[in-house]
Amino acid sequence: MRIEAHLTALLLAAAPAAAQGPLSAIDWLSEDAPPVAAPREPRAGPEGEPLPRDEPPVADAVSTPDVSEATLGEPTLGAVGLLPSATTGLPPSLWEASEAERLTRRIAEAEAPVPAIAALINTLLLAEARPPSGAGDGAAFVAARAERLIANGSVDPALALLERAGPEHPDLFPLWFEASLLEGRLTEPCEALNADPKLTDDLVSDIFCAARQGDWPRAYLTFQTAGALDTLGPRDRDLLERFLDPELAGGLPSLPPPSTPSALQFQLFEAIGEPLPTGPLPRAFAATDLSGDQGWKAQIMAAERLARAGALSENRLLGIYTLRRPAASGGVWDRVEALQRFDIAMTARNPTSVANALSRVWPEMAEADLLIPFAALYGDRLLSLPLTGAARQLALQAGLLSESYERAAAEVDTERPEMRFLAAVARGAAPEGVPDLPHAAAIAAGFGQAAPPAGLQALLDAGRLGEAILRAIELFDTGAQGNDAQLIDAIATFRAVGLEDTARRAALQLALLSEEHGGR
Repeated sequence: MRIEAHLTALLLAAAPAAAQGPLSAIDWLSEDAPPVAAPREPRAGPEGEPLPRDEPPVADAVSTPDVSEATLGEPTLGAVGLLPSATTGLPPSLWEASEAERLTRRIAEAEAPVPAIAALINTLLLAEARPPSGAGDGAAFVAARAERLIANGSVDPALALLERAGPEHPDLFPLWFEASLLEGRLTEPCEALNADPKLTDDLVSDIFCAARQGDWPRAYLTFQTAGALDTLGPRDRDLLERFLDPELAGGLPSLPPPSTPSALQFQLFEAIGEPLPTGPLPRAFAATDLSGDQGWKAQIMAAERLARAGALSENRLLGIYTLRRPAASGGVWDRVEALQRFDIAMTARNPTSVANALSRVWPEMAEADLLIPFAALYGDRLLSLPLTGAARQLALQAGLLSESYERAAAEVDTERPEMRFLAAVARGAAPEGVPDLPHAAAIAAGFGQAAPPAGLQALLDAGRLGEAILRAIELFDTGAQGNDAQLIDAIATFRAVGLEDTARRAALQLALLSEEHGGR
């Protein structure tokens, strides 16, 4: 389902049950308003002539001011987003007081050490909010947000964001074209480019779209002209030559695969029958394997890679895991089989079967860094089962890693200091002790009396909320690598600006996932 459909459902659910009738903003529009007093006649002098006014004239001349027009209720280009303030809880002024260049740099550099931070980054990138100062018409800022979404593997939301902004803009068309290539949706951007070649200066795109729309003479003429003028790079020239002349390609050796191809080069390699494996390529290319055209294993590996980054929903991952029974064993197939057996046990709700299957699937998902999507799928349901011993402890951990972390905290009844610590964090309380858990001391301090550091508080005081959140994300990432002071500052800042859910989930994930990976 497209992301905009999800957002429509959210907005419908949040709509009030009944609407009030319109209120008149101007009293004299109401039928019951008092009558308007008639204007007074000017006073006359002794001879009947009008008396001169005491006040001096207010102006020597009449001038017409410049007036800008905008449709009420519609965001400007730079303010476009997929998530309204009512959904995110973030104000429309999120970016407004900051400088565009600094924000663009922070957006590109933000890293997510745990999935809760990745979710926060995506929320910031998709939020409706007025553009920063110095952003011009805002198109470049929208492009920076979309570019970061694509790099994260969130190609579909990036495409939706660009389409809402109006992708036939010089600053947005190249990214729209790239995202469409990765999604396999080429008709609209190619039609737009064929109708208006000025949308891009890239001759490779022009030639590719002309050929794809069936205008082979123009495509070949443009290719020959570009070759004569030497305006194509060697790899683009070789790819287009094979693409435009398949008979010639049959007698030529295979091209060496590039380490960092463009989305169009990737598409051309596939078109000439030499598809590139996506594993060594940037994460965005994994989206091209979700169709299953390259086989079920490639589809599973791509889904896992995107799910780790929070760019694929856990339900989509489960759907790909359960497409069919694995025909082999070892590696990813052991994980698929373990997950399928566990899902069957959960459907049957047999505590013994669930306990046995859980003991097998948990280490498989932990090794693949997929405990968060696993917990999202099963955490709440596991808490409802009468499990005991080790299975019960795993169920509580799954609950703490899920959206039901507060429910899991309420069910922690063990004297183990680690679980008591995690339960306190899940409730948003300062833990009483510091157990043997990764980052425990910094997490405890962050949920104590810590306040945002002076630099971030200055940003908040200046109304630069989005910039302060991005800076806190940087601090959390550095803190996750071992800088306790910055981890404390990050947690304190998240809580101070109302991102309590992010603070709790990020801290729980950092402690539990680091523990699963040997405390790093």
